[in-house]
Amino acid sequence: MSKQKKPDHFDYQRLGIDEPSIRHSLANRLTYTVGKDPATATDRDWFLALAHAVRDRMVDRWMETMRSYYREDAKRIYYFSLEFLIGRMLVNSMSNVGFYEECREALEDLGLDIDELKEIESDAALGNGGLGRLAACFLDSMATLGIPGYGCGIRYEYGMFNQRIENGCQIEHPDNWLRYGNPWEFARPEVLYPVKFFGRVMDYADETGRIHHHWIEAEEVMAMAYDTPIPGYGNDVVNNMRLWAAKATRDFDLRYFNEGNYIKAVEEKDDSENLSKVLYPDDTTLMGRELRLKQQYFFVSASLQDILRRFCSHHDDFAGLPEKVAIQLNDTHPSVAIPELMRLLMDVHGLEWDPAWNITRNTFSYTNHTLMPEALETWPLPLFERILPRHLQIIYEINHRFLREVMHHSPGDNELVRRMSIIDEIGERHVRMAHLAIVGSHKVNGVARIHTELMKSTIFSDFNKLYPGKIVNMTNGVTPRLWLKQANPRLAELISSHIGEEWPRELEELKKLVPLAENAEFRKAFREVKKANKARLADLIRTRLGIEIDPNSMFDVQIKRIHEYKRQLLNVLHVITRYNRIRHHPGIDIVPRTVIFGGKAAPGYAMAKLIIRLINDVADIVNNDPLVNGKLKVVFIPNYDVSTALDIIPAADLSEQISTAGTEASGTGNMKLAMNGALTIGTLDGANIEIGEAVGEDNIFIFGLTAEQVAERSMQGPNQDWLEKSELKEVLDMLGSGFFSQTEPDCYLPIIDALTQGDHYCLLDDYSAYVDCQGRVDDLYRDQEEWSRRAILNVARMGRFSSDRTIRQYAEEIWGVNPLSK
Repeated sequence: MSKQKKPDHFDYQRLGIDEPSIRHSLANRLTYTVGKDPATATDRDWFLALAHAVRDRMVDRWMETMRSYYREDAKRIYYFSLEFLIGRMLVNSMSNVGFYEECREALEDLGLDIDELKEIESDAALGNGGLGRLAACFLDSMATLGIPGYGCGIRYEYGMFNQRIENGCQIEHPDNWLRYGNPWEFARPEVLYPVKFFGRVMDYADETGRIHHHWIEAEEVMAMAYDTPIPGYGNDVVNNMRLWAAKATRDFDLRYFNEGNYIKAVEEKDDSENLSKVLYPDDTTLMGRELRLKQQYFFVSASLQDILRRFCSHHDDFAGLPEKVAIQLNDTHPSVAIPELMRLLMDVHGLEWDPAWNITRNTFSYTNHTLMPEALETWPLPLFERILPRHLQIIYEINHRFLREVMHHSPGDNELVRRMSIIDEIGERHVRMAHLAIVGSHKVNGVARIHTELMKSTIFSDFNKLYPGKIVNMTNGVTPRLWLKQANPRLAELISSHIGEEWPRELEELKKLVPLAENAEFRKAFREVKKANKARLADLIRTRLGIEIDPNSMFDVQIKRIHEYKRQLLNVLHVITRYNRIRHHPGIDIVPRTVIFGGKAAPGYAMAKLIIRLINDVADIVNNDPLVNGKLKVVFIPNYDVSTALDIIPAADLSEQISTAGTEASGTGNMKLAMNGALTIGTLDGANIEIGEAVGEDNIFIFGLTAEQVAERSMQGPNQDWLEKSELKEVLDMLGSGFFSQTEPDCYLPIIDALTQGDHYCLLDDYSAYVDCQGRVDDLYRDQEEWSRRAILNVARMGRFSSDRTIRQYAEEIWGVNPLSK
């Protein structure tokens, strides 16, 4: 019997995005996918039916997009990131494909409410903070611009943690976001790659004398792919996010099972699959550090094997790899990909060192996200060698050749060699992953202008001198489809009704709002939108936390990861100062404020967790003091994630971006809040500087030391000027005496010690300037017409902070790729 050739594609008709077609799909999906009758279907069943109906309409566009990339032999961009904080996908997918209203109407005909169904979806717990959210914005922008972009990461079964507040303290609970399944992903059991750990390297010479390296006696884990479609906005392009899950090479040991030792029978399977269980295991223990390094290698090895397989299916010369593949390393976490690509090219595919290195260096580029030396990732040599013995050999060789280049450039400068070495020889020897990433990439970028300039002049100044032009700036951006159109539908509708509907794709169109800032009717409509958003948030806070807040008060918002350099503590010092003014002068005429915090502290970060407790203790006192009489409220919203941000950001009046100058690489929360009409109070740090230039210095509140002044301050001893500042002294005395922690009076002494015996992040230096600046905020807020005018100008001038602009810049200056015509 002759074997027929399988078709390479089908001729099929796209599923309709009109309301009758969607209603038909909902019925089919409920019956044939969810397996439920409408009479017994729950809201979750209907959500799943809707999600699959939406996914179906992405899949045909996805197939066509992938075929076009193969047809045009397109250069592909692979974005390697340990995090992709994509949030919920339902509304974003409907909006980007262009049938949100049709879905809403179809559901209404069935007696269902889309707003209720969308709340059923869990946030995908694939990231923690700005790093992962930036990666998600970039995937959205690559698809919207028609750039062949792929996200590569890990399919975590559990997120970082679910944050709950108990007795004012952060308590971490498992974040099992997959407990009800994930309707957006496609499991690819046939896309499976082996990933090795441990073992040893056997060297041998062939008949020509060439030395070969064979990695033997290693443990092996299988990496299995899961694909998620990422739709562009209004262009029928759907790209792919491929995440890897760890699978055991065998499910269980039958011998132990038959002996009745059931735990031992599945031990190997459990150990293997723990690799992709949890985002960011606690790295304060040896086992945690080992797991984290294994996670990083696991996903880059699987991704690189996959990339080379795809490349080899259409090309036979690896020299052309950089012309067809660009890999962006999102921070140092995936930088072990550099020696891994070298290993694959040399040990598996037989290339010599020089061509392999040329290919590797021209394929990779690296994004740096931190200026703080202590935050630059390093790995102890014994740990690295035990887990990845062959890779350490390759790193040694990379370092040897690199340092020879350094010595040729600056002969006799041994101190320079020590500073630039990939191996840190001081104390316990470490691999410096940032140095590896810089040496192994053709371009390195910062994420805001000041950040990039400080990279060149401080932590990476030696590299900048050796490789002038290698370090470039790519100021971050955010996707306006999620962070304005979806987050703030009332404001989006107001904008579209006045300037048209092109702005979600071309954010510079917002500049057409500038003249409308002078229009009283538009300002009134703008205020009504903000008031409605604030009322909605107030309802959510009352429902979820049982706290009553006044929508007419100023909503003063600081939502970000809890860290000392982000200075939530400075905000608290101002809150206490404000509280003291009210209780000392009960009749004071002061602008009522609701100060809203949100953010998680790393489980092992004691000071950050203490700051969370302080916020909640201050809230407990302030919110229950009758003398305050509605003039001040403090709210900590737990478990901050993408969905929570979408609730808070449209309601914000004031955006707190108060990190110590020179510490925040960029920030993207500042962009999201300004884009939604919040005025910024901030330091000259990160992207605040460029936001200030864009919106105008009259439309942003800047205070505090500059990065240069902070550097000078760090050379001096502890600042004792606070002793002469009566308001600040009173605040610190209250913290030290147990005013906010009467059952544990000494609770906040570590905070007092940190502030008065070093103040590394210059809170005491910036306190007076910050409080004075907050006074200017109050003065402006009293004039609602002028506040509205300036808020509108913030929205109107945020065009440059679209992630589309950022991705265009990456495409032109780093990746060398153009958008494709489909």
